[in-house]
Amino acid sequence: MSIHRQLTRRQPLAALGGMALIFTLGLSATPALAQGTYPAAKPVTFVNAFPPGGPADILARSVASILQTSLKQSFVVENKPGAGGNLGADYVAKSRPDGYTVMFGIDTTFTVNPHIYKNMPFKPGDLKPLMIMASSGLLVGVNPSTGIKSMNDLVAQAKAKTLNFGSAGSGSPGHLAVQLFTEVTKARLNHIPYKGNTPAVTAVLSGEVDGGVLATPGMLPYVKAGKVTALAVTSQQRSRLAPNIPTVAEAGFKELGQEVLYVAMVPAATPEPVVQILQRAFTDAFARPDMQARLNTLDLQPDGATGAAAAKRLADVSAHYAQIIRTTGMKVE
Repeated sequence: MSIHRQLTRRQPLAALGGMALIFTLGLSATPALAQGTYPAAKPVTFVNAFPPGGPADILARSVASILQTSLKQSFVVENKPGAGGNLGADYVAKSRPDGYTVMFGIDTTFTVNPHIYKNMPFKPGDLKPLMIMASSGLLVGVNPSTGIKSMNDLVAQAKAKTLNFGSAGSGSPGHLAVQLFTEVTKARLNHIPYKGNTPAVTAVLSGEVDGGVLATPGMLPYVKAGKVTALAVTSQQRSRLAPNIPTVAEAGFKELGQEVLYVAMVPAATPEPVVQILQRAFTDAFARPDMQARLNTLDLQPDGATGAAAAKRLADVSAHYAQIIRTTGMKVE
């Protein structure tokens, strides 16, 4: 079972009510917008908080293409990567709360970064979830030159000597996975952050690092070509793109289960009628067969949680990750 699914069962609601409230409520008065006028005033900007080409970017462009037709307005995508999603989130948090600026990113910007960055440029309450769009696991892969063939091999070798493992950046899901691995197994992995998934994959291929915990779609072409040895995926179920790769639970390391949540966020003061228009449009978009096919190619599982349910989920994950970060001493590098 993944960390995210364990949380729902383990964390008491009372202890997390305050955090959920932060994710749900806005901090300032909202401008009144008539439901019938949105989004007629101007084009809507989707801000991807991570580099181009990744799952969040592809989701943003796919949804934008669909909503241009369904809402009869232009939707444009801007990439504002940096600081584990903080730069893009901060830009959206400080934008006018009128529904014309929407952030696309992953949960760790809100569930990990507040615990590892000394100075966050925005507060959790500055943004609220429009939708948890989808989830995915990560792939644990190594350069074939290491001779590692399984998770047990990885643990044994990393106990004998320190191995360098790459991730998509400080505070990324891969960073968290490396820290969790060292805590659970007591093996020695030295985390090496890169500026995105692609350069981290390149580092694994070149042998600059021994391995990495990275987005599955970016690693699979090299797994199939024999240039990366896949050890396991961190999701609860096997990847639909590579059903022959075991899950970490199947490999005997269920504590390493981890999922990434892909989220769309808006400024907290965005009027509820506008939020509802966007949520309906998103729900319809993700129900389309072509979008379902796109999710499959990205190895993403559709989700669809909105409103209080989405806010509660992020709050639960944040509380659990805070405990892991305190235990492991995880920090920005």
